[in-house]
Amino acid sequence: MANTAQLLRRQSSRDIVLKSQKSIDQLELRELRGRLVSKEHGVSHHHHTSLHHHHQPMYGATNQGFMSDAFDESSELEQEPPFGSDASTSKIKVELATAVDQQEQQDIVEGEKEGDERESWDSKIMFLLATIGYAVGLGNVWRFPYLAQKNGGGAFLVPYFIMLCIQGIPIFYLELAIGQRLRKGAIGVWSQVSPYLGGIGISSAVVSFIVALYYNTIIAWCLIYLLHSFESPLPWADCPTRLYRNYTYDHEPECVASSPTQFYWYRTTLQCSEGVDMPENFNYHMAIALIVSWFLVYICMVQGITSSGKIVYMTAIFPYVVLIIFFFRGITLKGAADGVAHLFTPRWDTLLDPVVWLEAGTQIFFSLGLAFGGLIAFSSYNPANNNCYRDAILVSLTNCGTSMFAGVVVFSVIGFKATATFDRCTEDRAALVAQNRTHNLPICDLEQELANSASGTGLAFIIFTEAINQFPGAQLWAVLFFLMLFTLGIDSQFGTLEGVVTSLVDMKLFPNLPKEWIVGALCLSCCLISMCFANGAGSYIFQLMDSFAGNFPLLIIALFECLSISYIYGVRRFSDDIEMMTGSRPGFYWMFCWKYLSPCAMVTILLASFYQLLTEGSSYPAWIAAKGATENMEWPHWCIVIAFILILSSILWIPLVAILRLCGIKVVEDSDPAWFPEAELKEVHGIVPHEPTELERSIFCFNMDGTEGMCCPKYGLPEKSLEEEEE
Repeated sequence: MANTAQLLRRQSSRDIVLKSQKSIDQLELRELRGRLVSKEHGVSHHHHTSLHHHHQPMYGATNQGFMSDAFDESSELEQEPPFGSDASTSKIKVELATAVDQQEQQDIVEGEKEGDERESWDSKIMFLLATIGYAVGLGNVWRFPYLAQKNGGGAFLVPYFIMLCIQGIPIFYLELAIGQRLRKGAIGVWSQVSPYLGGIGISSAVVSFIVALYYNTIIAWCLIYLLHSFESPLPWADCPTRLYRNYTYDHEPECVASSPTQFYWYRTTLQCSEGVDMPENFNYHMAIALIVSWFLVYICMVQGITSSGKIVYMTAIFPYVVLIIFFFRGITLKGAADGVAHLFTPRWDTLLDPVVWLEAGTQIFFSLGLAFGGLIAFSSYNPANNNCYRDAILVSLTNCGTSMFAGVVVFSVIGFKATATFDRCTEDRAALVAQNRTHNLPICDLEQELANSASGTGLAFIIFTEAINQFPGAQLWAVLFFLMLFTLGIDSQFGTLEGVVTSLVDMKLFPNLPKEWIVGALCLSCCLISMCFANGAGSYIFQLMDSFAGNFPLLIIALFECLSISYIYGVRRFSDDIEMMTGSRPGFYWMFCWKYLSPCAMVTILLASFYQLLTEGSSYPAWIAAKGATENMEWPHWCIVIAFILILSSILWIPLVAILRLCGIKVVEDSDPAWFPEAELKEVHGIVPHEPTELERSIFCFNMDGTEGMCCPKYGLPEKSLEEEEE
């Protein structure tokens, strides 16, 4: 996720023309300012010509989605005197003077400020890179490879792509389209769909805030490892030594019992205690890393306008460069083929296990970053005629392709590590046999070594670092690897925080504060709260929040998003909007997914997840220093209470806002719909009223009068077609 709305967009032209009307929202003011510009800028007066002949989306100051319809009357345009003539020059001067006068009056009435303008993307490539950066995150590198080899290898790709088609792409497409159509953040969008649905946007903002809170901890860990990657030898390459009372040195027993990479991760970096109930010492190194990471996030979000190009190319493209470098390095290593084969060799019997399908659907959902509100915020800055369908397909497939490519890279390196371990075991076994020691011989199993991979932090900071230790020039490879993780993480962090910031701006909670101050206050508050991760139990608190706060709430929010579009906004109306924006109507498959298939898939995943939680329980791996290993421990009761508080604090906004609205209390203030060039788009694309087919009428309850049934098909007397009614 690159800082997208704030980081990668530039502010539009300050030259303005205002159309006189009683109420004008902030977006409309932004739109009208791009209409008339001073003569020295050399902008042609042929607005109608550019509208009818330039169908491609325009970005920046020339964004068609932000153009005024102040002069949409064709008669006025045809009678306008030639540009450059005295009459034309006088007319423009009068109109500019009137516009400035109207702006001053409107500023007095509405309290409009320049800082409240909604910005636009600088270019199409910036939007695509930012959205890809948002979707492609750490889960693609350290979660997908583990799930694939654990759940059937190549067979896992079957449920993975099925879930992508019935759940991932449809919801991704839905969020991009509704944001582009209603041109607001998550709270503004769902409040406009229905005043009773504003809680969906608030829930997305709350979840984004909680996830951003603990997600930045990963960035802090990457910074610590990145800093120490410049040391020679690497600090996690060998066990440290301990000085005893008799002035003799020996290796740290805890490290010998585990491994250098495990010891450095659990004891040096995290300073882990033996349970979540024992926070022990304050971790000053972790606290400093958290402060630095939040400062970097703040600097990039605030200063992103002046350096947007450099930042987006760095954060979105650099991870791919590093993955390609590691790919060519990995495939040349001994054992790489065994690792890749282990990853993709299909075990078809696993398809009968419902847990495999559950984990495939969960991975698709969270990998694409759905329900955070970030995608809605990003697309709201696109031109009104942007092809959101093509964007959804492109970004979704890029995300899944990245996961598979990262899996090849990771398991080529893990194959090398496993082969090296297997070879050492074989040599030790042969040496023992040569000494006629046939009892307690070590068991050497290459497949078992390959299966001993881990996911998440274990894969990145233990397994992969141990493999890098065996590379020639290990420092260089460590720097590249952790710099890649840092850019992947900070990309996603920008997009997550953008959903929070956009929601705060849309709600006008702080109307007199500029956006930069809101970002600063948000980062400062998150930095202070994140100090709870800077102690011996900090990693356990991280696991608690990751297991509950960023899991169930997102599924519930996405479910309500899908139901709101399908049964309140209306699939037919939504399809009409997409046809108006892109020129082509969504196919039957997408409408069927939005109304039936995707909600059913999410309900199934939710119920299966709750069942699995109730039957199997939830635990966390605690580091036991005496054993030099981790043991699964049950969460104490107070952690379960915190988990429920985290979940309820996110999803309770959905019913709460609706109930308070029924009681006459407005949590989200009503706002005017954002300006949208509906008439112009219909004329450009030649849109005519869509007459539903018999299949659409029976499956989606479409009526010939333009209405739409709520759910189940109703069979009765055939209705007249549009042509018959006209006759």
